[in-house]
Amino acid sequence: MEIKKLYEQWKSLCGGALKAELLDVAEDEKAIEDRFYKHLEFGTGGLRGKLGAGTNRMNVYTVRRATAGLADYLLAEFGADASAAIAHDSRNGSSEFAREAAAVFAAKGVRVYMYPELMPTPMLSFAVRELKCSGGVVVTASHNPAAYNGYKVYGADGCQITNAAADAIYARISEYDDPFAVEAADFDSAVADGRVTFIGGDVIKAYDDAVFACSTGVSGDLKIVYTPLNGAGNKPVRRVLATAGFRTVSVVPEQELPDGDFPTCTYPNPEEAAALSLAVEKAKRVGADLVLATDPDSDRVGSAVPDGRGGFTLINGNQMGILLIDYILGRREAAGTMPARPEIVTTIVSTPMAQPVAADHGATVKELLTGFKYIGEEIGRLEAAGEGERYVFGFEESYGYLPGGYVRDKDAVVASLLICEMTAFYHKQGKSLLDRLAELYEKYGYYRETLKTFVFEGISGKAQMDAIIARLAKEGITLREGETPVAKDYSAGIEGLPPSKVLSFTDSKARLTVRPSGTEPKLKVYVSAKADSAAAADAEAQAVLARMQRFIEA
Repeated sequence: MEIKKLYEQWKSLCGGALKAELLDVAEDEKAIEDRFYKHLEFGTGGLRGKLGAGTNRMNVYTVRRATAGLADYLLAEFGADASAAIAHDSRNGSSEFAREAAAVFAAKGVRVYMYPELMPTPMLSFAVRELKCSGGVVVTASHNPAAYNGYKVYGADGCQITNAAADAIYARISEYDDPFAVEAADFDSAVADGRVTFIGGDVIKAYDDAVFACSTGVSGDLKIVYTPLNGAGNKPVRRVLATAGFRTVSVVPEQELPDGDFPTCTYPNPEEAAALSLAVEKAKRVGADLVLATDPDSDRVGSAVPDGRGGFTLINGNQMGILLIDYILGRREAAGTMPARPEIVTTIVSTPMAQPVAADHGATVKELLTGFKYIGEEIGRLEAAGEGERYVFGFEESYGYLPGGYVRDKDAVVASLLICEMTAFYHKQGKSLLDRLAELYEKYGYYRETLKTFVFEGISGKAQMDAIIARLAKEGITLREGETPVAKDYSAGIEGLPPSKVLSFTDSKARLTVRPSGTEPKLKVYVSAKADSAAAADAEAQAVLARMQRFIEA
């Protein structure tokens, strides 16, 4: 349908805030085009986009359309026994979208199990597995700004869906040209007649038990400042830490309760220093030993520790991954619980430092494509081969960690517990996490990683981003003068990995990896460099990043 006709249809059928928005942009052709030039893209990450009116926005109608297609897929795959678990975070619209998804599933004949209040994303993965559901949905836009929301889809294994499943679901979704025609049951009636069941405390307790099965058993008298960034982590993180014996936990009051506007933090991403600023200020006042921050759906966790000079230093995702690899493997060795042929699983954009650290503990490292679903699939592959115990730990550079197979996604709840246990372990030795990190760098060399994201908005932006990737694949790039890097084009499906639009270039000192986001109009550029000092490694990484920026701007 032409953009103008779509606009008129939506304006006539929408009500409330959506209609008001469309009336506001009535004279703005560019604004109308941006809302209606395409349907919100559906992929392995499900849907993600700005809240608002239109086919290219997150709203009740795009959620209904996606759910109708997903329901048809589940019914085709699982028949009359098809079922789905649903969870949501604190974002604006999340609770409403979760109810809408449940209502559409109920109308289609898909049995629904739904958390009665906001829950972390990993608890959705757990519920899918625990309740033996055919799939699952969590309404969240993870760490994006308040203007966004999303709709992540999970398979029966508790992983985010594969490329093949995403394609099959999208084909079903595409059959629904008119989202206003999608049938939805009355939610309260569906609850009353059992088509929708609220998930009870027994599942939450089973999740907590699985988290504690990953504990290293270390506790201590730590002062911890925690912020859930107005998201879903508040109750489960505090509950788990208290049960583990970490009772001196102060919460940032302005960021304690759910609030989809994120009033104190425009970008609720624990990768960003600004997101931790209030927590760090509080930590200075109370003399804390550790700062923790979980993102709105509590699958990522960031941290900061005292620097010994009255300030706090943030530990990035790669550094925390290395610290946890070394700590978990060391504790498993000390406890005599190390499995035969232990495996650490990470991604092709995470730090190469994982290799030597794991090797010193007798473990191998498997690098997979970006996205925790691939780590979850590796856990499943090991279990199918009768080798599930080999999986010890998985991490990705974007602050995602998982030490067990009870869920198939990154989990900030268990990661928060392990970070506290690790801090207490070194605290008893008179060390901080920074001290231990310095020891590891001294032993294995100084690794530095950096990430820069380039944003390409609208129709022209997508074409520009695609052109840059095509030119880079054809021409390549030199990371430093006088040395030709080894180039890898993952779009062909190399090293046993599925095809992915990722390019990588590695020379003797650095690695450059370039990939488009699967859910947003962004090009992500990852750089890793190694040198004999922190300053030299930083300089190497920045020099490579500068070369890539010049390539993009050429």
